[in-house]
Amino acid sequence: MAKVLIGMSGGVDSSAAARILLDSGYEVTGVTGRMFYPEDIAVTDNVTCGSVSDSEDARAVADKLGFEHIVLDFSEDFKKYVTDDFVNSYVSGKTPNPCICCNRYIKFGKMLEYAEENGFDYIATGHYAVKEYDEEKGRYILRRPEDRSKDQTYVLYTLTQRQLEKIIFPLAAYKKNVVRSIAEEAGLINSGKPDSQDICFVPDGKYAEFIKSRTDKGSHEGSFVDTEGNILGKHKGIINYTIGQRKGLGIALGKPAFVVSKDVASNTVVLGSADDLLTDTLIAEDVNFISVSELQGKMRVTAKARYNQKDEPAVISMLPDGRVKVVFDRPQRAVTSGQAVVFYDGDIVVGGGTIC
Repeated sequence: MAKVLIGMSGGVDSSAAARILLDSGYEVTGVTGRMFYPEDIAVTDNVTCGSVSDSEDARAVADKLGFEHIVLDFSEDFKKYVTDDFVNSYVSGKTPNPCICCNRYIKFGKMLEYAEENGFDYIATGHYAVKEYDEEKGRYILRRPEDRSKDQTYVLYTLTQRQLEKIIFPLAAYKKNVVRSIAEEAGLINSGKPDSQDICFVPDGKYAEFIKSRTDKGSHEGSFVDTEGNILGKHKGIINYTIGQRKGLGIALGKPAFVVSKDVASNTVVLGSADDLLTDTLIAEDVNFISVSELQGKMRVTAKARYNQKDEPAVISMLPDGRVKVVFDRPQRAVTSGQAVVFYDGDIVVGGGTIC
């Protein structure tokens, strides 16, 4: 009987995934990662991931289903790879996606490391994604799940072949309503628990306040300027603004204005029109490929530069320095440095990288 270590967030998805694994004949152990302590992030314990209450929910599910549950302290690594990176990215003018870093370094990094050191054959999570092995290519591939509305492949593009070999995604063939039914039929306490929407360590959405609690960089007043460099007014610190933002700028220009870029060196926020947000080309760095070992020549794909964005037709090609150039068939709105761009071939994830 294969041994599986399943990451349990305390939510319905990972809980139902554990039940599916048990029904499939696996020996299951649940693990909840302690990502931070409430006092470390100056919030109450009512957060969305890695909290004491989540651990208690996960343990209750494990007790109900009859398997062992453990808690591992990942807080030091979470700070290093997720929250510190989040802060540093913002103060450098970028807009990061911390869930991607958490998956890369914690859930499929540290958790897999623990599993291998302690005799587990696989790790599992409640992500909605499909893992398959392509005999012709001799590679594991990542594919979109049955429930397209819950597709989480965008935040999984960093997975390596070694990691994919050891991963099970039990929810691959299930739709969300069925997952909730599985949890209800099993009598699990979190069957009706709502899905988390916020960044786990910024549950109130006040990310600028979180950054200010750790550094004063990026929080100083500077100038709003137009695309020609003309001063329009004062801003409250570049960490308070994201590309594409229109509301909450605190400036009236008599016409719609959007944040189109940020310049850390001059501490300026550039405002422009909706058309100024459009671009058909971006460059991605720190690229990982899944369906191919390397990119040769140009490849036609679909690509999306935000999690909730629909992927659009594009062509990707390697640059001499190892970065990837992405040219969309039609201009995209608010392409943002620090976010991920992920490439698809139909349902298959080709790979992805961080937008420069």
